[in-house]
Amino acid sequence: MSESLHILITGAAGMIGQKLIARLTREPRLGGKPIERLTLVDVVEPAAPNNTPFKVTSRTGDLSLPGEASAAVADSPQYVFHLAGVVSGEAETDFEKGYRVNIDGTRFLFEAIRSREGYKPRVVFTSSAAVYGGPFDGPVTDDFQLTPHSSYGVAKAIGEQWLADYSRRGFFDGVGIRLPAITVRPGKPNKAASGFFSSIIREPLAGQNAMLPISEDTLHSHASPRAAVNYLLHAATLDTSGLDQRPNLMMPAVACTIAEQIEALRKAGGDAAVARIRRVRDTLIERIVSGWPHQFEAKRALALGFVPDKSFDEIVAIHIEDELGGKAAA
Repeated sequence: MSESLHILITGAAGMIGQKLIARLTREPRLGGKPIERLTLVDVVEPAAPNNTPFKVTSRTGDLSLPGEASAAVADSPQYVFHLAGVVSGEAETDFEKGYRVNIDGTRFLFEAIRSREGYKPRVVFTSSAAVYGGPFDGPVTDDFQLTPHSSYGVAKAIGEQWLADYSRRGFFDGVGIRLPAITVRPGKPNKAASGFFSSIIREPLAGQNAMLPISEDTLHSHASPRAAVNYLLHAATLDTSGLDQRPNLMMPAVACTIAEQIEALRKAGGDAAVARIRRVRDTLIERIVSGWPHQFEAKRALALGFVPDKSFDEIVAIHIEDELGGKAAA
């Protein structure tokens, strides 16, 4: 690789993409080398940061359309963070869109990379815990079979298999990270089935009401946006020779029940914050979430240096610090 780097981020307008961009702007090096250029791609024009120490190119493009993926890698970025995708709830209600974006977009991007002679970037692919499906007799281990129970999970599992095969064939150097629920997501609610995990913390801390669609005894695993960005950057610089041709890794996470989430909210925002949660059952959300694993033993990722949040209390504290100026609403 050259001494300065060109990085491509797909899905750059999304929350994780924007968090990654902000981090790279503050710390403009990767693997010890300075970043020279950042290319941002999404179906809506990604917000480009101001006063960056590197050149930023922001473009609108749908990777599932002919030619868009080839244009995205035309200048041969050495690192490709493939974050683009239709989220779980929307992929379940709009089957064609979910498959087009999550499957065709990934295939076209991987093919665009393969078709460039002499080009072998590091590709970091964001997969999901949705690649797993029950029944679960306990925590999911690294060798648990992929049996997704949602269209989103199927698409991510397909992407993982492509990533593994393209890496094995030497078309690129790939690492796939299976993310748990990212909590607490800033901004407005999206169509992810897991979105309420963030809403029941984010809205009450901002003085707004939130809907809880499933039972409080539901156990699930979480990572903060800060941890997710750390996972991406660590995956980008990981020595892949130790992956043993198994480049897809479950990320470590904090497991807790929704009731325990609510108690963390109470510690941070008091009884007034908890009172802003409204219980409104949603059978579609129940069905999707019931098919996801709820706890992980991510021994491979931990051994490779991926570091999770310490507790859900810490996850809430990170949200307050990063998004609320250090203070929750009264």
